[in-house]
Amino acid sequence: GITFDHPIGLAAGLDKQGTAVPTWAALGFAFVEVGTVTPRPQPGNPRPRLFRLPADRAIINRFGFNSVGAVGVARNLGAARPASIRIGINVGRNKDTPNDRAADDYVAAVDALRPFADYFVVNVSSPNTSGLRDLQEGRLLRDLLERVVATAGTIPVLVKVSPDMTPTDLLHAVDAAVEGGAAGVVATNTTVARTGLRADPRLTGEAGGLSGAPLRTPANDACRLLFTHLGPRVPIVGVGGVLTADDAYQRIRAGASLVQLYTGLIYDGPGVIPRIVLGLAERLDRDGFASLHEAIGADAR
Repeated sequence: GITFDHPIGLAAGLDKQGTAVPTWAALGFAFVEVGTVTPRPQPGNPRPRLFRLPADRAIINRFGFNSVGAVGVARNLGAARPASIRIGINVGRNKDTPNDRAADDYVAAVDALRPFADYFVVNVSSPNTSGLRDLQEGRLLRDLLERVVATAGTIPVLVKVSPDMTPTDLLHAVDAAVEGGAAGVVATNTTVARTGLRADPRLTGEAGGLSGAPLRTPANDACRLLFTHLGPRVPIVGVGGVLTADDAYQRIRAGASLVQLYTGLIYDGPGVIPRIVLGLAERLDRDGFASLHEAIGADAR
């Protein structure tokens, strides 16, 4: 039920505090995903916690949900929200909240941020908060989504999933989320895998989630698997390893309705946004698609 000027947005993790939304609009993104936002402020993990791997066009981060808290982010968003960009808000639990009380955290964050969100994303897949990925278990995830969806009201709630699950576990988790009322899936978060990296082992051995080019294939495979399973009834936001127009087009043909960038922006700068948007239009025209909607899932159908 939400329209977008084009399918390219900024992934969660860059504007964690919602302080730069007008900048993302000015750079040409159609939407931004703010966060991850925790209900209470927390500092995140000790520094250093971000590592560039230029040889792999990749980044490792272990930020650990550093957040000014939901009230602080609401204050930032309230100070400057442009009408020209859609805002998604990615929410997570505080580090010291046990999983049996995690739903209270997600509900509190959503309740504080409702006036500013076009959609919410329930982050249960970051590798940088101990035990968080356990919330992807079917029953826990369904119950969590039911509570968040009830709090969000008419605002769509999506779930962000890990690329490190087996196909069976991934489909089980997504089915549970949809049963709980999820309106879409963000596929995928960062990976803990380190296969085939060329960078200095002192960097590749750092703990945290890996993003960028090495994530392209597993994230694309997850997108195709989810589209094959869910069909067009549950929109997919494709993220992970999207650095070029070809990457974005491949993700859309795998089943994504929207595509997010993070690492590609870091390595290639703001010019990557119009290059991808215009490149998508060229590829759609080349292949005879009258609209982007016709291309969604073309390689998975």
